[in-house]
Amino acid sequence: MNHEQLPTERPAVVTCGLPYANGNLHVGHLRTYVDGDLFSRALKRAGQETAFVCGSDMHGTPVAVNAAKEGVEPKDFALRHHEQYIERFEQFNIGFDNYGHTHDETNTELTQSFVKSWIDNDHVHEKEIAVAWDAEEDQPLPDRYVEGTCPYCGEHARGDECDDGCQRHLEPGEIEDPVSTITGNSAEYRKQPHKFLKLADFQTYLQGFLNRLEGTDNAKNQPREWIEGELEDLCITRDMDWGIDYPGESEEELVLYVWVDAPIEYVSSTKQYSERVGTDTYDWEAVWKVNGETQHGTEWKDEWTDETGEIIHIIGRDIIQHHCVFWPAMLRGAGYNEPRAVLATGFVGIDGKALSTSRNRAIWAKEYLDAGFHPDLFRYYIATGSDLENDIDFSWDRFAERVNGELVGNLGNFCYRALLFAQRNYGGTPDVETSKEIQDEIETALEAFRSAIRDYDIRAIGNIAVELAAVGNEYIQRNEPWNLVDDEPDTAAQVIRDCVQLSKACAVLMQPVMPEKAESLWNSLGEDGSIVEATLGDALEAPPAEFDEPTELFTKVESDHVESLNEELRARVEAAEADERATDGDEQSREESESATVDIEPLEDERISFDEFQGIDMRVGEILEAEPIEGADKLLRLDVDLGVETRQVVAGLRELHDVETLAGTRVIVLANMEKAELFGHESNGMVLAAGEEADLLTTYENAPLGTRVR
Repeated sequence: MNHEQLPTERPAVVTCGLPYANGNLHVGHLRTYVDGDLFSRALKRAGQETAFVCGSDMHGTPVAVNAAKEGVEPKDFALRHHEQYIERFEQFNIGFDNYGHTHDETNTELTQSFVKSWIDNDHVHEKEIAVAWDAEEDQPLPDRYVEGTCPYCGEHARGDECDDGCQRHLEPGEIEDPVSTITGNSAEYRKQPHKFLKLADFQTYLQGFLNRLEGTDNAKNQPREWIEGELEDLCITRDMDWGIDYPGESEEELVLYVWVDAPIEYVSSTKQYSERVGTDTYDWEAVWKVNGETQHGTEWKDEWTDETGEIIHIIGRDIIQHHCVFWPAMLRGAGYNEPRAVLATGFVGIDGKALSTSRNRAIWAKEYLDAGFHPDLFRYYIATGSDLENDIDFSWDRFAERVNGELVGNLGNFCYRALLFAQRNYGGTPDVETSKEIQDEIETALEAFRSAIRDYDIRAIGNIAVELAAVGNEYIQRNEPWNLVDDEPDTAAQVIRDCVQLSKACAVLMQPVMPEKAESLWNSLGEDGSIVEATLGDALEAPPAEFDEPTELFTKVESDHVESLNEELRARVEAAEADERATDGDEQSREESESATVDIEPLEDERISFDEFQGIDMRVGEILEAEPIEGADKLLRLDVDLGVETRQVVAGLRELHDVETLAGTRVIVLANMEKAELFGHESNGMVLAAGEEADLLTTYENAPLGTRVR
């Protein structure tokens, strides 16, 4: 079944993964919420009735653990962070139509109604499972009260997730070598009865759902491996006090697993918005229910999904399994509508390395604001820094470079000088019609905006106004109206009229990514009302005949300010790493410390056959040319000679090698690697390298190019 193209006549809801109410927000957290805000604004601009909702995740063991460390009640701890999140989102112009939390009455009642529906439809059963237990404290250890080794990849894992390794969801009892986070002692496993949602009931449905699902490729394809073969049941209860009670008089000691009530907050938050504005303005049931009613079991038919609202989730890629396997099964089991699209973003790194809060390698949301930068600059940087699925590297240097070049030098420069020239020479918009050339350019930009919405291309939506401004800069430079005012006044008036129209179109198109700056430009044009009320069609409507002298949209980021911020970040990271080394020194001898400087991964236990090895096509190659890829701090585009042909390969070598010296370097290339597209460049192969420093593999002698490695 194919969905009708966006925008549709039905209401839409855009959601983002709920932040745990247990810590401060950093730039990595903000990526998802900026993207969600941008996309919801773009949908509204295109005429789609849209609600943007979210809420704080108040439950789960991270909240309970950190509250206990502070000696406060989990509710008070979580509410404190919830209020902070509301303030921080507003500061970054992230405009939720409703932002609730999972502990409120609406979500409690709705969550329990979901679970009762599962029970009534025979989708829940009970069985005894091994639960980690702290013998010293004589208490169970749900989720993040226990740490140990992931049984699937061998990496360190915490509770219900292997977040340091394969990122797989872990059921209670799966962690190997369990340790209590309460006492630090080895934990033991004991049998306890728990409730399970029978995911096997939904296996056929989930296979069809993934075929219908729209969004990013990782969200559509990654879950397929989880639903092949036997689909394991989901444990939906935990042994703890903090959470929503499992419905049933005999189950007083069980609360629902946090990943039960957290996604249901999407529905609850939409319901709260509907109750606040009235169903005539926005009807939550028209989005989440089929013809206003829930459907159950075999009564659900696939074609019904296109009669309901459009549900679009924008999440981090570490929670794909929860949103593309567990969540649609939970919805179907309760008779609710399914998501139309799931968009899973990449992560955010800092200065070419992984963001690490433990090592203080992070740029905090408040830190960005305290540095004096406008929130819209960050919104633009983070939304357009890479394609949605790819990671983004945040550095103060790159931030300054993009702001100064793309916003100050291009978008801001064009709009300011166009409006300033118009105001000083004509008092506003010259009294002529827009030329066909410029009208066509604006219409092309509007169609690109609509197409980007249909493709869920958030980066493209964020770039369109900047690209249109580049057209304007080329146009005004080519025509030089300042040289035409005296000798060819009609031509000069036409050029400036076109530039004012382009500026208005830029304001309309930049609003989703830079709402406050777009409002400033709208006001500079002398437009009535708020730009929030403008539609895409307004980009072609005539600007006001009169407006005041404009102000500049953007201010250059000074290099000394950037260096000061870099130095502050370096000092912070070094201090954290020194503390880490000091801690290590207390726990191990000098010899042990020196031997641990290189973290060597264990050898793979799983062997491959000789025939499988024969299928791996590794060739000797030579790099002919290497050049950086714009917008990707880590990536290079390489032309590699493989003897029989030259291949283009994209490799993450930019920050680890001198680009100018790579030409002529012998390398080993995995030639039968599947093709991939990175930052708009096809990668046809993989250059092999060892370790974090990307030590390039080569040959001892000068084997001919194209020689196969055996």
